[in-house]
Amino acid sequence: MSMQELEKLKSDLKALNAEYAKIKDIPAEKRAEFGREMNAKKNALLEAIAKAEEAALESEIEPLDITAPTAPNQPIPEFLSAEGGSKHPLMTELDRVIEIYQMMGFDVVEPRQLDDEYHMFDSLNFPKGHPARDGYDTFRTEEGYIPPAHTSTMQNRVLKACKKNLDEGKNIAVVVPGRVFRNEDVDTTHEHTFYQCEGVYVSKDCTLGNMLGILREFFEKYYEQKLDISTQPGYFPFTEPSLEFKIEKPKALGGKKGEFIEMLGCGMIHPNVLKMAGIDPTIYHGFAWGGGIDRLVMLRYGLKDVRYFESGKLNFLKEF
Repeated sequence: MSMQELEKLKSDLKALNAEYAKIKDIPAEKRAEFGREMNAKKNALLEAIAKAEEAALESEIEPLDITAPTAPNQPIPEFLSAEGGSKHPLMTELDRVIEIYQMMGFDVVEPRQLDDEYHMFDSLNFPKGHPARDGYDTFRTEEGYIPPAHTSTMQNRVLKACKKNLDEGKNIAVVVPGRVFRNEDVDTTHEHTFYQCEGVYVSKDCTLGNMLGILREFFEKYYEQKLDISTQPGYFPFTEPSLEFKIEKPKALGGKKGEFIEMLGCGMIHPNVLKMAGIDPTIYHGFAWGGGIDRLVMLRYGLKDVRYFESGKLNFLKEF
């Protein structure tokens, strides 16, 4: 019996269980007969499912030989149907984030899944001995590579690759959405693997006010409402000054006027970071920001546990 036939039996059993609910609408004198018929059908289905599962365990599956030549006239092997599949909610929302930034004139660059010490720390003005370089905070492979702890690892590459824009009198406007990895204690609001979106903008005359305007516009489009914003001083080695950016709590979450939520870190790109990319900080200025996508989506839908995104919980994923 094929997997599709087994799934059909299980589907029939689920439908039969739903039939039991009809017993309340049947005259009292006919309920006993209805119950016997339902039980007989259920027992038959359970027996068929048990035999099918036992047969599946006993049968040996012949592995595919990926080195063998193709045989176009041979029947296609059976695989699980993909009809019930769907797009992961994080990927759906990531597409929405990218679309908003593209409408605002930003190009999109993909990050790397493994990086090096230079792009992770040195090019971002992290001093030697900084706590973030320690293994307690950052994963490292045996070969010395680093799964990026933030999408800022792409800043130096973006600035170098787009420097020609400045030479041509244009601006650098790029966002970098990607997966990052942290040595975190996992709980409802912390995960070791999650998504971020980095923004980088450089021109001759850009200001902190421009950055705040861009971020406000993004969040208003994403949450589809007008929002007040707020900032407070922060610290990041690669920006100066550094800010923590907050938005008014969205109405969908019961937000009230004057109630703010911190969403991301941002600031003017540090002159040392521009120098590392060969850009003269006396002529050009820039700003950058980075924030988590998972938290963005949690707030949009009122989700309480960030671990669901990476858990593979089908009941959760089916809601999207």
